[in-house]
Amino acid sequence: MTITTNPPSSPARRARVPGRLRIRTMPGRIRALAAVAALAVLVVVLVTTLTVQDARDGLRVIGHDAGPQVVATGDLYFALSDMDAQLADALLIGGDRGLADRRAAALRTYEQRRSEANRALLQGSRLAGTDATEQRTAQEMLDALGRYERLAGQALQTDEQSNHAAGPPPAAVTALYRQATDLMKLDVLPKAYNLTLDNGTKVRRTYEAKRSAVLNGRIWVVLTGLLLIVVLAGVQWYFIRRFRRLVNPFLALATVGTLVLVVVSVALLSSEAGRLRTAKEDGFDSVLALSRARAISNSAHADEARYLLDPGRADTYEQVYLDKSLAIMYVPAGNLDKYYTLVDEKIGGSDFLGFFGTEAHHVTLPGQQEALRKVLSGYQKVQANDRNIRQLATGGDRRGALSAKLNAGTGDFGDYDTALVSLKNLHGRAFDKAISAGDHGLRGWNIVLPGAAVLLIILILAGVRPRLSEYR
Repeated sequence: MTITTNPPSSPARRARVPGRLRIRTMPGRIRALAAVAALAVLVVVLVTTLTVQDARDGLRVIGHDAGPQVVATGDLYFALSDMDAQLADALLIGGDRGLADRRAAALRTYEQRRSEANRALLQGSRLAGTDATEQRTAQEMLDALGRYERLAGQALQTDEQSNHAAGPPPAAVTALYRQATDLMKLDVLPKAYNLTLDNGTKVRRTYEAKRSAVLNGRIWVVLTGLLLIVVLAGVQWYFIRRFRRLVNPFLALATVGTLVLVVVSVALLSSEAGRLRTAKEDGFDSVLALSRARAISNSAHADEARYLLDPGRADTYEQVYLDKSLAIMYVPAGNLDKYYTLVDEKIGGSDFLGFFGTEAHHVTLPGQQEALRKVLSGYQKVQANDRNIRQLATGGDRRGALSAKLNAGTGDFGDYDTALVSLKNLHGRAFDKAISAGDHGLRGWNIVLPGAAVLLIILILAGVRPRLSEYR
């Protein structure tokens, strides 16, 4: 009997090779190498995509979400504090005909700040989105602000009826103003500060997490990219050794493409990490600090009016003024006289703390040093005027103190406030520029990365296809 068998190399024999053994065949090995290379491509693209998304999330929170909300609430804090300052000036002027224009200007500014506060509250509420806590805080602020405005309106109406001369108003007006200013200081302003604090914490945590993720992701992009290059080089070397062929052009292109993708991705991620740092440290932090300094400066300036308006609380307002001044520019002073002296001594250097100390120790932007010099010079004049006002008041010349206070408000304090706003805007422009550059740098990468993955895989398949065709 004749037995017919298929030779080991026949198609029928190859068809019966178990799947787990097919990798032992040459076509199986080629397919396995192609699969490993394609998988390495997907890993590189996935790691890069996730890291780019971290950068995009950081820019969104800092530049378009919590960051702007913090700035809005910082502006809100200033508008609210200035409302109370302008109210104090109007009540202090009273019915003095010689100062009628100044009183009218104070009331116009009061209305302007009220509109700004309402807009800032609406913006903050809108940016809060679905956050129940922030929405509730914003609503509570609106309610408290409404109560403040009613008390302020009653105080102004009672003051107009009394028609008193410039100086402390009647007791009834003072009592109403005390209720209004206490409501502002103890209820409205703390809520505004809490909104700023909560969102500032969100910005800080997002910055730390996302920038760290971008820097770590950059390392993983390099490692996975090197792995892909090694895999492609290995496939290339295997083909040269096994098939005695020259360099495979498609695999060579895939290797070069991988190198380009990795280099460009690393450069992008490095730039995005730098832009996050610039936006946070050179922009956001300084804008927030200077917004607080401006609001506190304005509130301290209003304490001068309160000091003259309400002699019963003069000592309290004097201590509050010192506390606010120490927050703005800290020097080791236990009373105002010592504070005035130390400000004059240290204003030309950087041996002080507080908001201005932080700014003086972090000079990174063109023009920042000169802008800060103007702010400090203006602050020195503000403190000199405050000393003059208190000396006149304690010397019994309350009319002269009032005149000095009103003149300082439109003169030196106005110049100081303008310089402070200019410095804040300098950092604001740095913030906007960094966020805009970051957004622009990430534009199109949701298309570039998938496209690069498809192109590299096509090149890999094109490189192995001729070798597979030899076994058909």
